[in-house]
Amino acid sequence: MIAFDNIPQELEQEKPLLKTWLKKIIRNEGFEPGDVQYVFCNDEELLKVNIQFLQHDTYTDIITFDFCEGDIVSGEIHISEERVHENAVSQQTNLYDELHRVIAHGVLHLCGYKDKTYTEAKLMRQKENECILLLKNIIN
Repeated sequence: MIAFDNIPQELEQEKPLLKTWLKKIIRNEGFEPGDVQYVFCNDEELLKVNIQFLQHDTYTDIITFDFCEGDIVSGEIHISEERVHENAVSQQTNLYDELHRVIAHGVLHLCGYKDKTYTEAKLMRQKENECILLLKNIIN
């Protein structure tokens, strides 16, 4: 089951579409969807999670907790709406597209993609772009 806590107003009406899209991403990567929980929060809430669980005293846009077992993709994905807003401005994109990019980013982490090195980050960005294209194809 894919679920959303505190989903931004901009995406509230899209929940069924987002669930279909995320399941397709997971299946396209060769896995099966399990329980994936998205938790939208503010910077301070995500900072507390970052400190408590990762011992990182820094702001971030997303933290992904991987609970995958075998080929079943499960996890908890925390997203800071404030960081996503700032990313949209700095990347010169609209908020709607940036929210989708970060949502895809989280599930791609659960599918095994990393972004710590330049090469990993480049592949992650490519996969995010593929996910956005997939979403546009589903909508049309």
